[in-house]
Amino acid sequence: MSSQLAADLVVVLHALFILFVICGAALLSFCPRLIWLHLPAALWGALIEFSGWICPLTPLENRLRRLAGEQGYAGSFVEEYVIPIVYPAQLTRELQIWIGAGVVLINLILYGMYFFQPKPRSR
Repeated sequence: MSSQLAADLVVVLHALFILFVICGAALLSFCPRLIWLHLPAALWGALIEFSGWICPLTPLENRLRRLAGEQGYAGSFVEEYVIPIVYPAQLTRELQIWIGAGVVLINLILYGMYFFQPKPRSR
């Protein structure tokens, strides 16, 4: 597998992970066991944003891009791919905190909907 393809696959994996972090709790009605995967993923995603850390997938992607003869990037995955789509400005620390708060809020709502939904009565 070429380094460029591997880097592209890391980007896809990263995007899917972020999607799972944000709204994976919506899948609990279909597969309740996912809570054991989603809860740590959601906590990790919020921690990354609140702490200002860079996800380990970002340096991996950059390394693979450099091995393929491409240029890596200095910021985070969110700065490189997500923010340019959603926000025209640079990612700031304040915006990262808002993103982290959004992740927490969305997940609190989804978990609340899951745990407090009316349960069907057994006959």
